[in-house]
Amino acid sequence: MFFTYLRRELAGRRRQTAIIAIGMALAIALVIIVNSVASGVKAAQASVLESVYGVGTDITVAQSPAPPGEGEGGGPRFEFGADAGTTADGTTEISQSRLSAGFGSSTFDESTLDTVLGVENVAAASGTLSLTNTTFNGEMPDFSQMRGDGATAPGTDAGTGTDAQAAPPQGGPDGAGGSAFDVDSFSVLGLDPAADAIGPLSAVSLADGRALDEDDTGRNVAVLDADYATSAELAVGGTLDIGGTVFEIVGTVTSNAADSASAANVYIPLDVAQALSGEEGMLSNVYVQAASSTDIAQIQADLEAALPDATVSTQEDLASSVSGSLATASSLVSNLGLWLSLAVLVAAFLIAILFTISGVTRRTREFGTLKAIGWSNRRVVGQVAGESLVQGLIGGAAGIAIGLIGIFVINLIAPTLSGSASGGGFEMAGGPGGAAGGDASGATGAAAGGRAFGPMGQTAAATTEVALNAPVTVSVIAIAVGIAVLGGLLAGAIGGWRAARLRPAEALRSVG
Repeated sequence: MFFTYLRRELAGRRRQTAIIAIGMALAIALVIIVNSVASGVKAAQASVLESVYGVGTDITVAQSPAPPGEGEGGGPRFEFGADAGTTADGTTEISQSRLSAGFGSSTFDESTLDTVLGVENVAAASGTLSLTNTTFNGEMPDFSQMRGDGATAPGTDAGTGTDAQAAPPQGGPDGAGGSAFDVDSFSVLGLDPAADAIGPLSAVSLADGRALDEDDTGRNVAVLDADYATSAELAVGGTLDIGGTVFEIVGTVTSNAADSASAANVYIPLDVAQALSGEEGMLSNVYVQAASSTDIAQIQADLEAALPDATVSTQEDLASSVSGSLATASSLVSNLGLWLSLAVLVAAFLIAILFTISGVTRRTREFGTLKAIGWSNRRVVGQVAGESLVQGLIGGAAGIAIGLIGIFVINLIAPTLSGSASGGGFEMAGGPGGAAGGDASGATGAAAGGRAFGPMGQTAAATTEVALNAPVTVSVIAIAVGIAVLGGLLAGAIGGWRAARLRPAEALRSVG
């Protein structure tokens, strides 16, 4: 009897069934697409984070940047003595290289690494020191000719030792007393050569030469990002000046993520980086790998308790640092997509409920007759709920089909999103290794390329181009089926309750 009435109702009320199914289908399709795109964006964020923090990094430990002290400038200071540089033909050439932590950044004692390793369920951890190497190169006139030391110089009265006529200095890059200089900077990451299973080097592949190994501890050897090496015209077997010390280039690496830079321009042994920068026994970041994903929350809580002055961040926390169109897409999916899905879903449920109640009203005489011949309220509710459930499942099947088609179209188009994640640095225009010189009148040059020093210029920022891929998962399909069942049952329960309230005598007198 149940299936007889079910088949007759669906066949006799095709318009109502179609409207309910279409509304449910659109809502379910939108939910499927939004959930799949959200999963794709999350996977893209993880790819960007891996290029900076390394594969397998679940938690990072860092120190919050300290505010600058009184009298501190906005970058490294270059101080030159009176006899600095070399002078020839009235022009003094000056060059100086500094290796230091970025202005406004903070380092902490490397004993923190031992504390981290002592936390329960920590599988591995490694520490790094993020630095910026800044090189100043300049040409200026020989100002020693203007010293008031009593020596005879052009325009000076030999008898009095005073200037008879002020004469501008000659020389400089243009021969007319002008000055020019450039500032070149690149990021340097000091790390433990033996710890390559976690941290930034776990997210790179060897392009040429060799990687750092345990025997490189204490040695002046460097591995370069392949893109930086190309732009700076450096190669394996060559040398690179870092902090005034010559390093041998032993290898180049590329990021495992397509179209992205690795975490730094240059990688050197941690102990060497600490010594050259004056940061002996200090770290800027600790990368932590949990024994299991279920242990991450516990490890974070224990680290925050053991290191109250440190900033302990999970991958989920770090995802908020991803910028670019990837961040825009994430915000769009999280906000507009979520609320739009909920709005359409509520509308679909309301349509199903209203049409079910309307159908029950039109079947007043039918339900009155059924109750008069002995149908119980429970059986009436079950009949209406069953019919509504089937309508919901029809809409669910159509919604899954539409959703899968939408996901297929998205993956076929594969929109490209750009994202960058930074542990505290920023990029300057121009490309790594470039430099901008001043003009002849002495205008200053700027650091054109590489990672810059500044309020947060400690760590490199890696920019990645990611093709969005919306995955289809069992959980998404399960959510769609659940929504279809819920919508059908909800509409059927309300419609059935309305039918069960009909009194047989009153129903039989009505015209339906």
